[in-house]
Amino acid sequence: MPMRNRTVLHLTRLTIGALLAAGSLAAQAANLGFLNETPISYMKQRDIDSLKAAAFDALDKKQDGDTTTWTNTGTGNGVKLDAQMTIEDTAKDGANTCRTVRVVLNGKGQSMSLAPRFCRQGGGRWILQKRH
Repeated sequence: MPMRNRTVLHLTRLTIGALLAAGSLAAQAANLGFLNETPISYMKQRDIDSLKAAAFDALDKKQDGDTTTWTNTGTGNGVKLDAQMTIEDTAKDGANTCRTVRVVLNGKGQSMSLAPRFCRQGGGRWILQKRH
């Protein structure tokens, strides 16, 4: 095969590969498009840190069924966000304690509900549990 034909073939393969990769990345990004305009899309790192601190406080101090309210006042975010956190259940197994906290996050007229589960050993720190 002449050198010119090999070069054209090689460039064609590279171009097709690049287009497939770009299309794949665009498709992956499009799959998360449903999160646009949801409260979580407006959260900044300081909001996340503040919400986590409030959730850990609720996990430490609230009883099952108790609800507490969080706002992002003072985080520097221009978008007003708030959340209601309710401890849904507690399970104990020896020194291990696991709790689920229902978080209803609100912002810009939208609402989303999350139910993360946290566990800890004794008086240790709460660790988010992965769902299978």
